[in-house]
Amino acid sequence: MAAYVISEVEARDQAAMQAYRTLAAETIAQYGGRYLVSGGAADVVEGAPPAKTIIIVEFPSMARAREWYASPEYAEALKLRQTALERRLMFVEGGDPSQSL
Repeated sequence: MAAYVISEVEARDQAAMQAYRTLAAETIAQYGGRYLVSGGAADVVEGAPPAKTIIIVEFPSMARAREWYASPEYAEALKLRQTALERRLMFVEGGDPSQSL
């Protein structure tokens, strides 16, 4: 079952953000992930706070997503992340759409 890594991000340093983005994209591809949403405009229709930049990456499974996050390759990108951006990160298992709210 597919799994999704959902990030809400706010850039702190544009140069570091670009370096992080490059490294992260390479490792995501290496672990079978693919970007579904990458920074398009987001409009909060209900609830708060206002939307930040949203990124959604799909992995073949939750195990693969967690393997990517814990990988030595992604660890290099994580070192940059602290300077590059503030982030809220969520891992979400894909589910049966017929069971949605």
